[in-house]
Amino acid sequence: MKRRELLRHLQAHGCRLEREGGKHSLWLNPKTGAVEAIPRRSEIGKFLSRKICRGLGVPEPKGA
Repeated sequence: MKRRELLRHLQAHGCRLEREGGKHSLWLNPKTGAVEAIPRRSEIGKFLSRKICRGLGVPEPKGA
C-alpha cells in the first residue's frame, strides 16, 4: 500500500501527525493516546500497515 493512502486512512479516522523524525513520522490517535511510527518510504507492506492501524486503534485499510 502506498504511504499516502495509509496517511489519508489514518487522518480519516481522527489520527494526526505528532512529529517528524529522521526516517519515520510519529502519528497519534488523540482518542486513545496511542503513538505509532510510520516509515518514510513510498511503499508500506500490508502486514506493517495492519500493525500500525491496530496499534493506533483504527480499522484496517481496505487495500491491506
